[in-house]
Amino acid sequence: MTSVLFVAFLGLLVEHVGKPLTVILDNASVHTARALRPYLRLLQRKGLTLYFLPPYSPEFNRIEKLWHKMKYEWRVFKARDAKTLEADVDVIIHGFGTAYRFTFC
Repeated sequence: MTSVLFVAFLGLLVEHVGKPLTVILDNASVHTARALRPYLRLLQRKGLTLYFLPPYSPEFNRIEKLWHKMKYEWRVFKARDAKTLEADVDVIIHGFGTAYRFTFC
């Protein structure tokens, strides 16, 4: 995607979704190009709010959440063989969406 297409996409969102509208963005160059700034300001005046994520956001990264949960579950050291370790990993992974879930609140 180019920055021109990105601005066009945001313009369509503003027209068709309505106000207020918040778009969460990473810091990809297409989102932060200097040439975009005047257009982005115009879209912001039309009710668009842009929220840029920090460069590294482990709190929004699902794999970081998974590792955090695994470390919590394994906080007491236990000797494991490969088969037991694999079974324990499966229990934790299959628990997502049932026993526990991702939230970003």
